[in-house]
Amino acid sequence: MTQRTVLVVLFDGLQSLDVTGPVEVFAGAELLRPGTYRIRTASLDGAPVRSTSGLTLVPDQSLADAADAADPDVLLVPGGKGSLRPEPRLVDWVRAHGPRAARLVSVCTGAAVLAEAGLLDGRRITTHWAYCDRIARRHPAVRIDPDPVYVRDGNVATSAGVTAGIDLALALVEEDLGRETALTVARHLVVFLRRPGNQAQFSAQLAAQTAHREPLREVQRHIAERPGADLSVETLAARARLSPRHFARAFRAETGTTPGRYVDHVRLEHARRLLEDTADGVEEISRASGYGTPEAMRRAFVKALGTSPAEYRRRFRPATAP
Repeated sequence: MTQRTVLVVLFDGLQSLDVTGPVEVFAGAELLRPGTYRIRTASLDGAPVRSTSGLTLVPDQSLADAADAADPDVLLVPGGKGSLRPEPRLVDWVRAHGPRAARLVSVCTGAAVLAEAGLLDGRRITTHWAYCDRIARRHPAVRIDPDPVYVRDGNVATSAGVTAGIDLALALVEEDLGRETALTVARHLVVFLRRPGNQAQFSAQLAAQTAHREPLREVQRHIAERPGADLSVETLAARARLSPRHFARAFRAETGTTPGRYVDHVRLEHARRLLEDTADGVEEISRASGYGTPEAMRRAFVKALGTSPAEYRRRFRPATAP
């Protein structure tokens, strides 16, 4: 059995969960399949580093010592405030040694370190939604997609903010050791299932702003609670006691999205949860989620997630689910 080395780069001002989340995934896989992963951490001088939360992390070695060892299978760079203005020596090390890793991985704003090292030019990546514009302005040769949970472009893998690093690590474990091992690790971490990479970083309720006026907020609650109901603009406008035209304009102004797009996102999330958490049939789920027919739901899934409902359930619902 091939043992893969995971080397995690540490620096002051990192986000601790960007490190501990993926490390727990790889460590969990190693417990299940001994001899599959060897996890090492390294800082510039081998000294302890302090995270943004005040937690101190003690590395296994210095980056200089890590450079003398065999090239890692996974070189992981976390995010945090320290990644936005990285120390030049750190950037130099990543520039020199990043291309030697079999897979180069960043979590959250760790992408800023890779971009500063010139390793993301021409690549499609993602990062924490709040820092996409900042990184794009500084590195115009990098193609940033602010929506996905994680993105793979060749041997470079980048993830969105914080907990998305767990999703990416689970995807790498699935690639290395298979679906059942990844799902078992996810269950042990009470993550339940990894999210597909092209899932949006936000749920519909988080992606859209909460409306300021109570009638519109009540409409948002109504959509979330009854995705299978008639949610046409005309019906929602009547609920808000507004004309359809005034309602559509006001909803978009206050939430940042159209009523139709908001309804589409809520219905997709509701259908996904039912596929993951229940044994209900696709026809029943399509009705409960407001699609009406399995074919309508299939088209929505393929468009948004690139997969059918049946395949989504096969991949993202564990065998032990009720």
